[in-house]
Amino acid sequence: MLQKLSPVDLKAIPYYHFTYGKMAGIDQVLISNTGYTGAGGFELYFKPEDGLKLWEAIFEAGAEYGIQPIGLGARDTLRLEMGFCLYGNEIDDTTSPFEAGLGWITKFLPGKNFPGRAILEKQKQEGVNQKLCGLEMIDKGIARQGYEVVDAQGEVIGRVTSGTISPMLKTGIALAYVKTPFTQPGTEVFVRVRNRDLKVKVVKLPFRK
Repeated sequence: MLQKLSPVDLKAIPYYHFTYGKMAGIDQVLISNTGYTGAGGFELYFKPEDGLKLWEAIFEAGAEYGIQPIGLGARDTLRLEMGFCLYGNEIDDTTSPFEAGLGWITKFLPGKNFPGRAILEKQKQEGVNQKLCGLEMIDKGIARQGYEVVDAQGEVIGRVTSGTISPMLKTGIALAYVKTPFTQPGTEVFVRVRNRDLKVKVVKLPFRK
């Protein structure tokens, strides 16, 4: 749909890369292949005064596909089904990329120092005390951000960072930081929901293949 509006070859933009180009007759639009839904897609950055023109052009071009506007709540559900981290939920200035399963983006290049490098190198060598994992509800309920994760004895072993009912899986899903010994797929733990401990199981991400 977007390709109809731009002379830029969108297929030539690698995932997580961007370029500047014309879109719907508007110059210098930043076109970024960073759709955060698990299904691919683009983000567009432009001057505020061009917003209405671009909006109308997109919906005209997408009429044949029946496109509709959606909000961040829908994006959040889609990225959660894929197990994607969201800053402010799964990652912030208190978390480690090795805890969040993002070690693949942490490069210890020779001569390239950065804040916290020594701590992260130690974590890579020795492991971490907690890991981000996927939880799928066994009991009926919804695990919300901030809810405690507990073991069979009721001891707190983690906290939920994001949770919802998956529209595709028709069940409750969540991401949570949990003590490392409890993060193996298939492990059954509990989420404390309004003073009730609801059973969940640890699952391998993404929730939706």
